[in-house]
Amino acid sequence: MKRIYSIEEACIGCHLCEVACITSHSRSKDPITAFLHEKERPLARCVVEEAEEGVIAISTRCRHCDEPACVEACIAGAIQKQEDGRVIVDTDKCVGCWSCVMACPFGAISRDLKKKKSNKCDLCPDRDTPACVAACPNRALIYMEGD
Repeated sequence: MKRIYSIEEACIGCHLCEVACITSHSRSKDPITAFLHEKERPLARCVVEEAEEGVIAISTRCRHCDEPACVEACIAGAIQKQEDGRVIVDTDKCVGCWSCVMACPFGAISRDLKKKKSNKCDLCPDRDTPACVAACPNRALIYMEGD
C-alpha cells in the first residue's frame, strides 16, 4: 500500500501541506475562497509540528497502520480499515468520544471541535497524489509503497 513518508531534515516548516490539505477538502477547492469565504472550512488533516528553536519541523499525518489502534479504540465503529489499506473515519458514525485521538501513538488524529468529530488523513482518495505531497516545495513528503 502507498503511504506518505516525512523527511524531517527536508521540511522547512512552510505549512503549505496544511494549506493544500484544507483546500483539497474544501467545498470550493480554491485556497482564497476556502480560507476567506467558506463558513465551514475543513481542518488540515496533516499538521506541521515545529520545535521551539524553529529549526526542526515535520508534518504529522495518519500512517494508515497495518493494525491501527484507532480502529480498535473506536467505540462507534466509525473508523475502519478499507480493503485498499486506508484507514478512514465515517463522520456520520463518529460520536466524538476522542478514543481514537488518545489511542493513536503518532498524534495523527485531531478533534474537530465545531463538528464534534474526529479528523484524520484520508490520503485524498479523489487524487493520484495526496494534496499535501503535491504541494510540498522541498519534497519533504513522499508518497510511495512502503512496509
